[in-house]
Amino acid sequence: MTDTKAIAAKLSEQIMAAPRKGRRRLVALAGPPASGKSTFAEQLAEALIGAGSQAQVVPMDGFHLHNPILIERDLLRRKGAPETFDAAGFYELVRRLGIEDAVFFPTFDRARDIAIAGAGQVDANVDTVIVEGNYLLFDEPVWRDLHPLWDFAIRLDVPMDVLRARLVARWLEHGLSTKQAEARASENDLPNAERVIKAALIADATLTA
Repeated sequence: MTDTKAIAAKLSEQIMAAPRKGRRRLVALAGPPASGKSTFAEQLAEALIGAGSQAQVVPMDGFHLHNPILIERDLLRRKGAPETFDAAGFYELVRRLGIEDAVFFPTFDRARDIAIAGAGQVDANVDTVIVEGNYLLFDEPVWRDLHPLWDFAIRLDVPMDVLRARLVARWLEHGLSTKQAEARASENDLPNAERVIKAALIADATLTA
């Protein structure tokens, strides 16, 4: 993706023209870790607002399981993998977003590394929700059940070497040493990226880096 704002503007036209299953348009923005989902989701929301839609971004990060639960299950080192999220709870949120008026959702505080219940809200006047996360188009149990809920689905496709560089840079920014950052990327994030890529469900649009 080069001119991402122009791409977002073009996609906003396709999203506005797509049939809506419920009271809101539900747009999936999926891709592996460090593929640029958060940044592009905000650009897409701006484009949709400019096109006359009340749009809002809802990340799936609020469904990270609490660290003590991950420790109990020996999954803390794999935090970010599909099994470290409340997939069923996330599915229920997406279902409700499509049919209910105001909907509360959990957010994730990266500084404290915890999810905060009910910290986000989608108001009744919001007619398009862009849901962004790694596993929105993921062909594994529970996650694949999300697919029929999307009115429009977008996948970001980024080469592994680019993901690796971004992931290492991300962990360096979080204060890890170079060795620690490279290990974190290689041992957890990149295996998660490979799982997403190998088990990807069909998207309405695929954007390549």
